[in-house]
Amino acid sequence: MRWLIMLLTAAIAATSAIGVEMPQEFVYLYDVDPTILQDMRYAGAHNFTGHAAPGYDAPECVLVKQAAEALKAVQTELKQKQLTLKVYDCYRPARAVAAFVAWSKLPDDPKAKATYYPALQKSTLFPDYIALVSSHSRGATMDLTIVPLNASESANPLADAAEPCTGSVGVRAPDASIDMGTAFDCFDVKAHTVAPGLDPEQQQNRQMLVDVMTRHGFKNFEKEWWHYTLDDEPFPNMVFDFPIEPRAGSK
Repeated sequence: MRWLIMLLTAAIAATSAIGVEMPQEFVYLYDVDPTILQDMRYAGAHNFTGHAAPGYDAPECVLVKQAAEALKAVQTELKQKQLTLKVYDCYRPARAVAAFVAWSKLPDDPKAKATYYPALQKSTLFPDYIALVSSHSRGATMDLTIVPLNASESANPLADAAEPCTGSVGVRAPDASIDMGTAFDCFDVKAHTVAPGLDPEQQQNRQMLVDVMTRHGFKNFEKEWWHYTLDDEPFPNMVFDFPIEPRAGSK
């Protein structure tokens, strides 16, 4: 594990890092647009690690102001179609990234494999799917989906049942997202934005997300249909590590 810590330290040192308090350029998405749904998976146990990630001290989406304002514009457009955004992850502290890498080196968990990477070996997840340094730590990247407006959220997210993230929408545990072909955080080729094995509706849904996000200044990561980064991000060469703390006025 020592080599891992050394690698992470070197990677962060190669950037202009970081801080222990939220910089003034960052905002809580709720304060910019409270209508965007938030299902912050790494603030709880419903994720591939099975527990909350370090630095996620509150289930809040934090972003640089420019990214939050751009998401608000996306939301305005989608609401005209009776749809809404839902974010799964936003700013990610560097300490959480290090924890994900460390997790990838631990012995396999059969339930996690069956759910999140049913067709892969855990040893292949780093660095192909789990990076040493994440764009999320710059504050302008988010993971999200589209949900029908006023849809009821499931009380049983994917981690509650060892069902494959690549299964049909009737098999994988629902979370009210329109059918994107896989669940969020699915380590699989089928989760690539353009992937084989998708039906026309799934392809159309992914393309709708690409189109609306692109119109408002975001670019997609081709290996994850849910992953978007603001093109004109303000801190392209920085890594932040301040914890996500409860928003003022939140319960």
